[in-house]
Amino acid sequence: MQARAIYDYIIDNMKYMKYGDYGKGDSIYACDTKTGNCTEFHSLFISMARSVGIPARFSIGAAIPSDRDEGGIDGYHCWAEFYADGKWWPVDISEGNKYTALSTYYFGRHPANRIEFSRGRDLILSPGPEAGPVNFMAYPVLEINGKSAVAKTTFSFTRAKLSH
Repeated sequence: MQARAIYDYIIDNMKYMKYGDYGKGDSIYACDTKTGNCTEFHSLFISMARSVGIPARFSIGAAIPSDRDEGGIDGYHCWAEFYADGKWWPVDISEGNKYTALSTYYFGRHPANRIEFSRGRDLILSPGPEAGPVNFMAYPVLEINGKSAVAKTTFSFTRAKLSH
């Protein structure tokens, strides 16, 4: 019930907006601006859940389009999970916020087309980048001569055909 109250509070009080210093998963930024993308929504949920003793964690991945068998994927998407009744429950507050008719669905459920790249934040890799822990793994981590670099990255999929 506490996790649902936090979920509802965030849906009612935040707005999905990609401007400003969004995309870092900064729960203080999310609390102050009441805006952000999926990383801010879920970082705020995790912070609030943990503050009342609910174990919570961050996951990131992508949604595979269900209306076609191959092609590009728009980019990453993240969600949070909380622990209750002996298991981890997913919550996708940013999707519930954007598609209010589905807000009940996104509390405790994932669409079948969701894949997970990694779980957690401030990841320590071995060998790791000189810059230190990685905020989250959605894109390749690249350094050139010890300096962070960005590689042009695209994601695509091909749905395997089942043989009978």
